[in-house]
Amino acid sequence: FTKSLSNEWASQGVNVNGIAPGYMDTEMNTALLADPTRSRQILERIPAGRWGKPQDMVGAAVFLASPASDYVNGTILTVDGGWMGR
Repeated sequence: FTKSLSNEWASQGVNVNGIAPGYMDTEMNTALLADPTRSRQILERIPAGRWGKPQDMVGAAVFLASPASDYVNGTILTVDGGWMGR
């Protein structure tokens, strides 16, 4: 969807990008965090050694909203503590 919209709107000066979060310590993941086995399994796979926090998304959002990303289009920026790098 991101790539499709970025291709469609680029000629009109609109950049379309996305942010793909990894495992975040939020209410949505309360059950996973409360399950000692599953929580440990997830944590062991995150190279950063911790679950993400909502504020970890701020840098990505500020970058994509700033002129620094003016030539970035059709990209999904992964913010996951290195999960996808494994």
